[in-house]
Amino acid sequence: MTVARILAEKGSSVVTVSPDKTLDEVIQILADKRIGALVVAHADGTVAGIISERDIMRALARHGGSAFDAPVSAHMTTAVTTCGRTTTIEEVMTLMTDGRFRHVPVCEDGQLIGLVSIGDVVARKIATVEAEHQALRDYITMA
Repeated sequence: MTVARILAEKGSSVVTVSPDKTLDEVIQILADKRIGALVVAHADGTVAGIISERDIMRALARHGGSAFDAPVSAHMTTAVTTCGRTTTIEEVMTLMTDGRFRHVPVCEDGQLIGLVSIGDVVARKIATVEAEHQALRDYITMA
């Protein structure tokens, strides 16, 4: 299974913020949308960075309450690992495990076209394993 299939099933809309939004605004969006990360994008749709709950905790630990008024660009992760539509679930799992992150923006021709989370990957992987198990049970029953 590829990222294209995940996006086809879950949709390709991504909540983004501009780099000039404050950390306080980002926290409100994360809470309102009940999500764990936001892609920070330029007006042209290119990825500038990503801000996660972990990034926010690090900013608060380093700067205290003054971090709330700072632009998200001061605290986001700028070295963002991305994937494409043809990336397999196994490849995304490896990226997430090796990089120790839970969200991977999906880009095509330099433009953001979706976001894959660890929850998306695990749900699809479990569904695949269950389908394989059912196929084996059916095969054994018919033999």
